[in-house]
Amino acid sequence: MLQAKNISVQYGDFSAVKDVSFSLAPGDWLMLAGPNGAGKSTLVNALAQGIPYTGDFLLDGKPLRALSPANLAREIGVLSQRNGVEYAYTVEEIVGLGRYAHEKGFLSHRDSNGKEAMERALSLTGLSDLRRASTLALSGGELQRVFLAQVFAQDPRILVLDEPANHLDLKYQQHIFELIFAWRQRENRAVISVVHDLSLARRYGTKVLLMHHGACVAQGGMDEVLTRDRLKNVYEMDVYGWMRDLLGAWKK
Repeated sequence: MLQAKNISVQYGDFSAVKDVSFSLAPGDWLMLAGPNGAGKSTLVNALAQGIPYTGDFLLDGKPLRALSPANLAREIGVLSQRNGVEYAYTVEEIVGLGRYAHEKGFLSHRDSNGKEAMERALSLTGLSDLRRASTLALSGGELQRVFLAQVFAQDPRILVLDEPANHLDLKYQQHIFELIFAWRQRENRAVISVVHDLSLARRYGTKVLLMHHGACVAQGGMDEVLTRDRLKNVYEMDVYGWMRDLLGAWKK
């Protein structure tokens, strides 16, 4: 479905991403894990064609560079870590922008599935009652849900999510991850997420790519990659011990 071949991102003398390769099959949820500065967000930004890179991203064997922005948007939906608005757009207007790539022709507003897709996205993200609210009046968590609804309305085959639960309270963290989990199970769908919470990665991911200093340390199944020794080397702490201590605080 998607292949990344020897992706590198260079900023002057600094290598932000170093020769990273991976593949994504239908049904996959690939978690990109690693400490701050590991290159995770830079890698997904390159995938979204937001920054220059060397190497190739291939979608069904064809380079992403060859796709027009509209065709790319029909295939890949991106939720960035930081979203903001400067004008008093309504929730409904922001979500509706996700249908832009599906409009037929220049200056056309014909989109036979647009209304249904928008209504489904608003309902799934719990925003139906806020549809006419100004986005300037929303909390950070509410605004993050608005942009997730926009991506759902876009209806791509691949979701690329940079910290999808950023700014969300616990209720909506669970809600959002369950929604993405269900979305992924539809035919010919896949997800790539940047995550910091390794518990969420293990709970929802099908496989993981662990990064450190811009390079891929290991990739594969959760148990195969997220070993105690490897995590200790990457995070410079005993992650296993820390997680057990946190869990122990909830025991009666």
